[in-house]
Amino acid sequence: MAEPVERSRPYVPGYGVPASGRGMLSWDHVEERMTVARNYWVSTVRSDGRPHLSPVWGVWVDWAFYFGSGPQTRKVRNLSENPHVALHPEGDDVVILEGVAERITDPDPALVEKVFAASIAKYGTGSRDIEGSYAVRPRVVFAWTDFPSTATRWVFDGAT
Repeated sequence: MAEPVERSRPYVPGYGVPASGRGMLSWDHVEERMTVARNYWVSTVRSDGRPHLSPVWGVWVDWAFYFGSGPQTRKVRNLSENPHVALHPEGDDVVILEGVAERITDPDPALVEKVFAASIAKYGTGSRDIEGSYAVRPRVVFAWTDFPSTATRWVFDGAT
């Protein structure tokens, strides 16, 4: 589990984002939003550079977002060429997570059980066959509940 290496304000010139840290959100806010949301929007990029956005179900387990999709879907075809994604859970409290979707191969049995249990708890259904699904670990996360006063950014190791 990679922890954020930096929490700061996002750079959004001209939008009144405060310079001070007063009012910034805690990481717990992100964890809660990523855990309880039912639907998430995942943005991928086509080979010609055009964006593609689609809703998915998924679970937040051990600082990563897990989701699956059929091998012939546009998002999976996009991910096979460019694994960079942006995603966010539904709702008015904004959380935008940028990361790289990693295809799950030979998953650890303990992880399988955690993902399965999270899916059963959230959706009432799930599968222990998560091979071929995706894990997205955050590189950069943005969140706010009242823009611009609570606008917060977290940067993780490996972010560019």
